[in-house]
Amino acid sequence: MGRLLMWLESLRIRGLRCLGDAVIPLQLGVTVFAGANGAGKTSILEAAFLLSHARSFRSGAKDALLERGAEALSVFAELRHADGCVRRLGLGRQGARWEARIDGEAVSLSELVGECAVVCFEPGSHALIAGGAEERRRYLDWGVFHVEHEFMSAWRRYQRALKQRNSLLRAASAAPEALFLPWEAELDATAAVIDRLRTLYLEALRPHIEQAMAGLLPELGSVEMKYRRGWSEESALGDLLASQRGRDLARGHTTMGSHRADWSIVFEHAPQREHLSRGQEKLTALGCVLAQAALYAERRGEWPVVCLDDLASELDKAHQAAVVNQLRSVGAQVLVTGTEVPEALQCGPTQVFHVEQGRISPLL
Repeated sequence: MGRLLMWLESLRIRGLRCLGDAVIPLQLGVTVFAGANGAGKTSILEAAFLLSHARSFRSGAKDALLERGAEALSVFAELRHADGCVRRLGLGRQGARWEARIDGEAVSLSELVGECAVVCFEPGSHALIAGGAEERRRYLDWGVFHVEHEFMSAWRRYQRALKQRNSLLRAASAAPEALFLPWEAELDATAAVIDRLRTLYLEALRPHIEQAMAGLLPELGSVEMKYRRGWSEESALGDLLASQRGRDLARGHTTMGSHRADWSIVFEHAPQREHLSRGQEKLTALGCVLAQAALYAERRGEWPVVCLDDLASELDKAHQAAVVNQLRSVGAQVLVTGTEVPEALQCGPTQVFHVEQGRISPLL
């Protein structure tokens, strides 16, 4: 049986940070982008991630994505699926609007994101464990979106109803109850769908999380995942929204619902997040990224592209080797950055590019 993978055959990047116009031919397996800090290495991974998430993994203003002086940015890729089908993907931004294309046809951002799967472990990934709930919801919802077809429409309907209810809560003059009721009913109905799909996803993810953590952090013992849906387990969301409307009016926003959900990982020997060292937070985040990739492969029949940004500074040599060996064993396309080729990648087939001031040239 052949390896079941999706992989980027080429990447063309224009106007993204310091990358004016770069064309990168890619291979299956491991590719390293090596060069000094600030050379543009991370922006290459960012381009691949944009195709799969329609946002950057870096925090900060969206305008920072644009090369200085550039009016627009674009990322194009040729993506080969496990079945041999090749799709031409494009994502561009001029002004505030993103535009997506597949095989030259305009498509929605969600269609583009649904076509291409890229997961990334990078210096900010520990926020998945140590940061706020928004980062964990994003991780969860990207995973749910790719395996549960009904999720996107429920999520969109929920976001629309939430926006409408929040507008009523902030209105200059008090809105009558009759205006709240249809939006609260919509929030109640869609939140139930979102909660059910998130719960199913986390149950499917659990064995992959257990396996990843056993390999990366065996000293912390068994692992458990906890999920909080964003409102009381005892009550329907619609009833709570009606009874808590006065409190929400005082605060000017909706204080409970699917947009307040969160999840956490609890280890037998580190029952609270504060018990983890910074290094353990990073390894836990890495385990989450690898588990999500493995579940995607199980459900969709092909491994996603895996990006590892600044691998050598994020992980010690033993963990670098463990991760690389695991990803080589499944044959996934892995894009790695570093100031030099990490030791773990110096043996075994590796494609290497040198990156300097936004210019990318092949070395091996």
